[in-house]
Amino acid sequence: MEFSSALLHKGQLPWRGLLLAASLLIYWSSPTTAQVTVEAVPPHAAVGANVLLLVHNLRKTFRTFYWHKGTNFEMSNEIARFIASDNVNKTGPAYSGRETIYPNGSLLFQNVTRKDTGAYTLHILMQNFDFIEKWVQFHVHPLLPKPSITSNNSNPMEGQDSVALMCDPKTENTTYLWRRNGQSLSEGDRLKLSEDNRTLTLLSVVRNDTGDYECETRNPVSTSQSDPFTLNITYGPDVPIISPSNTYFRSRTNLSLSCHSAALPPALYSWFVNGELVSSSQELFIPNITTKNSGSYTCLIHYFVTGLNKTRVKNIEVLEPVTTPFIKATKSEVKEPDSVHLTCDFNSSDSTIAFRWFHNGKGMKFTDRVFLIQNRILSISHTRKEDSGVYQCEIYNAVSSKRSDPFQLNVRPSLTIQWSSRTKPAVTVEAVPPHVVEGKSVVLLVHDMPEKVKSFFWYKGKHSIDDNEIARFQKSDSTVQKGPAFSSREKIYPSGTLVFRNVTKQDEGAYLLRMETENLNFMAHVHIHVNPK
Repeated sequence: MEFSSALLHKGQLPWRGLLLAASLLIYWSSPTTAQVTVEAVPPHAAVGANVLLLVHNLRKTFRTFYWHKGTNFEMSNEIARFIASDNVNKTGPAYSGRETIYPNGSLLFQNVTRKDTGAYTLHILMQNFDFIEKWVQFHVHPLLPKPSITSNNSNPMEGQDSVALMCDPKTENTTYLWRRNGQSLSEGDRLKLSEDNRTLTLLSVVRNDTGDYECETRNPVSTSQSDPFTLNITYGPDVPIISPSNTYFRSRTNLSLSCHSAALPPALYSWFVNGELVSSSQELFIPNITTKNSGSYTCLIHYFVTGLNKTRVKNIEVLEPVTTPFIKATKSEVKEPDSVHLTCDFNSSDSTIAFRWFHNGKGMKFTDRVFLIQNRILSISHTRKEDSGVYQCEIYNAVSSKRSDPFQLNVRPSLTIQWSSRTKPAVTVEAVPPHVVEGKSVVLLVHDMPEKVKSFFWYKGKHSIDDNEIARFQKSDSTVQKGPAFSSREKIYPSGTLVFRNVTKQDEGAYLLRMETENLNFMAHVHIHVNPK
């Protein structure tokens, strides 16, 4: 056995330089009072590597030192000894051929195995026959193989199944770590780890558990990581979503609908229009649509994994662009304080049309004196000079809008007129429309309601009979009082106008408007004609 003839394993401790430095420190630099210590370099080594049991502060005044395996001074455990007087070393029964002993007391192990793990004792016999004993230990660990992941469930269902992922192989003194999509995993509400962390259990899996799982193994000398294991969770189908979300579409454009439902594996799609199957794909495309394409569009999802079906219904209305409206007025020139009505008229049967009104280019603000009747009729009572100007109405639906040409209204100042029983004002009432279809609305439009009227009454029939009173309006406090003939379908306005909603054939006939001033009563009549649908 030579002192330093062995080579270290590739990539391990550069022991020749370390031994030289240790020798210099021991023989030339160490104080004589320093105590002997022993260090394993490294304390943890991989199988096949080299380990140096490095002795510090060995004094020159020793006779012999011995290395034993274990902590017992038994001959059978002796690895080697060094005799200072002869400068020779001798091997013992525990020598394996891989150990090298040095004069500074150090012992080198080459190509270590798992069996080399354990404690080692250095015994030193001094010149004065004192006996010094020091021990040290090191551990030898295997280089970890590349792990792999196995699963106990290849097709788990969301909300129903659990999955156990196991990291193989099982090795001693190994730490197991888990990642999903590169993020570390730890135990939580639905994640459970076995005592050694080798098994990861996902309780009641959800779709977010889908992803690439990796396990990593570690011991003091090596680290190894598995290839990604892709876990797919079967889920769905969710209630489908139809896009785009809007329900109104312009005629003579293309209709393109898409249906989506989260499901894995992907589900099968079908489209039904008004109950009729028209497509078996996720997308539905209909070119150059017309109003006839309005209706109920149903997306049906069939999930073959579970046999479940889910549907989403979208009611679509195809609208024609609105035409330009025009204003009809009871008068284009009025005297203060007469009343005037402007009607926004248009050529369309579109029930979705809405209205806006403008005065001198600005959106109108409405008051008790200036208000809308069914949105399309602008009522201005007790006109004033500031009511003069340009009026426009705008009609719009979900796909287009149009504004009318300007209408000029002139309001002329008027002298105050004192009424008498001989000078009754010429109040007139107009049914708009004069012939109304059942289920629609009709407006009993009052023209030239005088400002001096304190209250007015509406009656069904030609006479002011109490039982036939529909409603009355008291101008002093703007209160409405309902009469015996009120059906809850009528609405009375401060201008005197009465609106009937959802008319029936029984509403047909004559109606009477009675007006009161301080010393005068006068009346106006109108007739409603109701046509069947």
